Formats: sequence, structure tokens, C-alpha cells
Amino acid sequence: MLPVLENGEETTLVGGQAVMEGVMMRSPHSYCVAVRKADGEIVTQESPLARVSDRYPIFKLPVFRGLGTLGSAMWLGMRALKFSAECAIEGVTGTARESTGREMGTGVMAFQIVFSLAFMIALYKFVPLYLATLIGKHVEAMSGRFAINMVDGGLRIAIFLGFMLLLSRMKEMRRVFEYHGAEHKVVFNFESGQPVTVENAQRFVTWHPRCGTSFLVVVLIIAMICYAFLPFDNFWMKFAARIALLPLIVGLSYEVIRFAARRRGGLMAVMTTPGLWLQRVTTQPPSNAQTEVAICALSRAMELERVQGGVPVIA
Repeated sequence: MLPVLENGEETTLVGGQAVMEGVMMRSPHSYCVAVRKADGEIVTQESPLARVSDRYPIFKLPVFRGLGTLGSAMWLGMRALKFSAECAIEGVTGTARESTGREMGTGVMAFQIVFSLAFMIALYKFVPLYLATLIGKHVEAMSGRFAINMVDGGLRIAIFLGFMLLLSRMKEMRRVFEYHGAEHKVVFNFESGQPVTVENAQRFVTWHPRCGTSFLVVVLIIAMICYAFLPFDNFWMKFAARIALLPLIVGLSYEVIRFAARRRGGLMAVMTTPGLWLQRVTTQPPSNAQTEVAICALSRAMELERVQGGVPVIA
């Protein structure tokens, strides 16, 4: 879940991510990953969190702030997944571990992020454009520049939806989707101003407008609109333009998500509606035990936030 920024500062202080048998929650200056071990014990990894915008002021500007937020979210997500995998495979002794950054080397994390981006570009940029170009060569009605670009966008969305549905059929992923639902319920509970408890959290729905799923759907929609009007016919020029425009599309998509989260009844919020529908697949109702893990992660993150002088503010 992406934090929302206002003038470079977070107005909604909590976001998170589901991991293996647990949840990561973050606030502007700290984060905590809580994982339930096989014996029922909840172990945590927590640490202060430096904001990219504090180190590089350019990431406080519109569009750029989306790139900074997404980059830090990917980096933190890798650390959270690594910790949860260690808990699942090797086991963790003790009740808490502090993150020192040594568990996963910077080079390894950078490689994983670069590999993920390369895979995404191949699957969502090259493959649909290649298939759309082939269709255009064999179907006269689909041979025009605009038609090929629209088919490319449709195929990209179809690939994404197919990938999500495939994941939903995997037994292992269902529990991750349940923790994803727990994360959303607890964030809704926090934002409501009510005491954050299992009972209160379970009253909320599992789909949230700031979810990464909604963000990806908005990216696909904006990309389809932008690519449709590219003035190129050459395949490689089209492919290069798609890569070059990716940072701009990501930044614009973040602004849409941010606007929709603050004005949930506005016109721009309509663009996040398909993402909310898709969250019926990527989130599942959690058990009380799973919700308890999400609350633990939020409580530890907010406690660390208070220690550092942060003031919890609800948008």
C-alpha cells in the first residue's frame, strides 16, 4: 500500500505490504515486519526509515514524488520479504530482530530490483507490443498505428489480469492474500480514528484505494492512453518510447492515486475503481490471528515513530 504525500509530506501515515505469514507496516520514519512462526509466536523486524524526499528534495515535487515513493517501497518490500522468508525456511530465534541492513547486501537487493524491472518490461512492454504488431500484419482492420497501440494496451491488461488470476489459484498465495486483506482492514481501522483492535478492524472491507493493485491498474490505463498517440510506426521506436515514458507514467499514476485517496467521490477516483474490483482477487478475508499480526506490525511501527518524535496524524 502506497503512502499519500501532500507537499512532500505524508498525510496518511501508514501503508504496508503482505509477506509470507505476516505483514509489513510503515510510517514516514519507521517500519515493522511482523511474522507468525509455525509455533504461533509473532516475531518482528523493525527499524527507523529515512525518507527519500529528505535526502533528495526533488522527490517532493509532483510526479517525481511518485517515483521516489515507488522506489523506496520496492526496496523496503524486498527487505520485508527476505525477513519473512527467513522466518518460514530457517526459523527465527528470539521475539524480535532489528533491521541493520546486513541481512541482504545492497548489491543483491539492487540485482533483484533490476531483474524484476527487466521481467516487467519484457512481459508488459515487449510481449504485448510484439503480439499486437503480428496481429496488425495479418488483420487489415488492426494494421493502423492507433489500432496496433490499442490492441497492445488491451493485451497488456489481459496479461496482467491473467497473471493475477493464476496467482489466486495457488494455495500458497491464498494465505498471502489473506494477510493482504488483514493489512487493509487494519489501515482502514487506523484511518477511522477508532481504537485499533481485531474486532474493530474486522468490520472494514479488504479493498483500499491506495493498494498497489489499484496503482498497477491505473498505470496500465494511463499507459494505454499515452501509448495510443505515439507518432511512431517502427517496432523498436515504439518499444523504446514505452520504456522512456515509464517514469512519467508511474509519476502520473501516483498523482491519480493520491488525488483519488483524498477525494474518494471525485471523477479521478473512477480510475481507481477497476483496481478496487481486482482487489476482490488479490485480498481475502483474514482470520483474527492474521489480523492480530497486522496490528502488531502497525503498533510496533507507530511506537518507533513516536520514539523518534513523530506525531501520528490521520488524514
